[in-house]
Amino acid sequence: MPSASGSVAIERSPGRGDVRARIIDAAAEMLRAGGSAAVTTRGVADAAGVQAPTLYRLFGDKDGLLDAVAEHVMRTQVAAKAQVVDAARAADVDPLDDLRSGWQAQLEFGLSNPAVFRMLSDPERVATSPAARLGREVLEARIHRVAEIGRLRVTEARAVDLVQAAGVGVLTALLATPAERRDPELGAAMYEAVLAQILTPAHTAGAPEGDDALRGAAVAVRAVAPRLEMLSPGERGLLVEWLDRAIDQL
Repeated sequence: MPSASGSVAIERSPGRGDVRARIIDAAAEMLRAGGSAAVTTRGVADAAGVQAPTLYRLFGDKDGLLDAVAEHVMRTQVAAKAQVVDAARAADVDPLDDLRSGWQAQLEFGLSNPAVFRMLSDPERVATSPAARLGREVLEARIHRVAEIGRLRVTEARAVDLVQAAGVGVLTALLATPAERRDPELGAAMYEAVLAQILTPAHTAGAPEGDDALRGAAVAVRAVAPRLEMLSPGERGLLVEWLDRAIDQL
C-alpha cells in the first residue's frame, strides 16, 4: 500500500522460500533505495542468498530482472489502487473526488519511485506490461464513474487517454527537474487543465440545455448502455453506435 509520503512499501512475494521471490524482493529494495544503477547482479545475489548464475537462469540478464521487479512494484501499487476504487464505489464517494485522489496518488507514487516510473513509462514496456494494463483499467473504472453521473463531455476512452498522458507528462517534467527547482503546483495546474477538457461545467450537469449538457447526458447513457438487459444484444449495440456518433458530433 502507498505510505503517507507516497512511497510504496515493497510487498513480499508469496512463498518467501521461493528463490525467485527472494531475488525480486532484494532487487526491489535496491531499486527503491538507489535506482536501477544500484541493482547489480552480485549485490542482488548476495542479498538474496543465491549464486549469480541463478539470476541469469531465472531472468536472463539484469534487464530481465529489472522488468520483473518493476512489474512486482507496479502490481503492488495497482492492487492498492483497485481496492481504493472498489471502496470508493461501495461508500458512494463522489466520483470526481475519487478521480482527483487517484491523480494525486499516482503523482506521489511516481515521484517516490522514479526508477519504476521511468521503466514503466517506456512505450515498449507499457505495451507488454500486465501491471500497466491493470493500472489503465483502474483509471478506466474511475472515469466510468464520472461518466455515469453525466459529467463527461468526451468519450470515456478519450478522457482516459487525456488523464493518462497528462500524468505521464507531469511526472516526466518533474523528474527531469532538480527537486529544489520543481514547481509544487504543476501537477494541480495540469489536472485542472485536463478537467476543463473532459468535464461539463458543474452548473450544467443534469440540465437539459446546452451542448455540454447534452453531451454529458449522452456519455452517461453510453456508460450504462451495456447493462440494459431489457434490450437485445443487437439493440444495445445499435444504441451504443448511435450514442458514440452523437457524442462525436455534439
